[in-house]
Amino acid sequence: MNLHQFRFVQEAARRNLNLTETARALHTSQPGISKAILELEEELGVDIFARHGKRLRRVTEPGRQVLQSIEIIMREVANLKRIGEDYSRQEAGTLSIAATHTQARYVLPTPVAALRSRYPKVAVSLHQGTPEDVAQMILDDAAEVGMATERLTQYEDLVTLPCYEWRHVAVVPVGHALARVERPTLEQLAAEPLISYHPSFTGRSKIDAAFEQRGLKPNFVLEAIDSDVIKTYVRLGLGVGIVAEMAVLDDVLCGPGGDLTARPVGHLFGPNVARIAFKRGAYLRNFVYTFAELLSERLSRPLIERAMLGQSLDQPAASDGL
Repeated sequence: MNLHQFRFVQEAARRNLNLTETARALHTSQPGISKAILELEEELGVDIFARHGKRLRRVTEPGRQVLQSIEIIMREVANLKRIGEDYSRQEAGTLSIAATHTQARYVLPTPVAALRSRYPKVAVSLHQGTPEDVAQMILDDAAEVGMATERLTQYEDLVTLPCYEWRHVAVVPVGHALARVERPTLEQLAAEPLISYHPSFTGRSKIDAAFEQRGLKPNFVLEAIDSDVIKTYVRLGLGVGIVAEMAVLDDVLCGPGGDLTARPVGHLFGPNVARIAFKRGAYLRNFVYTFAELLSERLSRPLIERAMLGQSLDQPAASDGL
């Protein structure tokens, strides 16, 4: 048995047993993948996949056990590569970060710049996507670090830690009636056309839950994944925007002399927690810990190491920075 066989089996499972897509993803031939999987099954003495003709139909019960072992083996292979890179090039390499648009646009620039200043030989590869995309990129080893507000805690194979709390604000043109309201109510917002995030993004679940609990039906006329897009349509008069507070903190158009104004609505929707995520069991290089510490004062290397080992964080050490 060899790593190529393990990789073929792993990717076939990830691609819903579609060998054509598996071959395309691994830049090889479908017959070659089929042959390698059959050879591994013969060597193990079990069928990893049940077949109908030449098509893979499902993962067998022993196949599930094989896949679990392969996941561990491939994860440790990736760790070995990182360890080698870490000790051969202590201050060089590439940090791959997966994040939602809000995190990438408004939160990550300062810590990324600080990391580059401290580690000038470290390149940063930034990937943007939905919270589900972020989680999957970490699980697939396409990213070492993930940042999002929603969903990350739902994945057992991810270790997640809180970075910071934030709240929503309502954004309106300066001449809008709500611009003169210090603390808008849910009823006032429900009476307006609303523009906010897609349901899977940036605390949107908190917004929906608040309206539902009050028995109100908000009129969302436009949904987007990008805070800047939301503000653009607010500026055009399409409705009241609900965005993350960090999306307006450094926006001159929402400040004095700007054409938009922001009103706090955190009292309506409650706090949100942005989280950092790592793949469980992964080896983290030195500059990954440094980046996490630059990202949030809540994070420290000892705290992350304890979390990665599965140790309780209920009583953090004084050095954990919480």
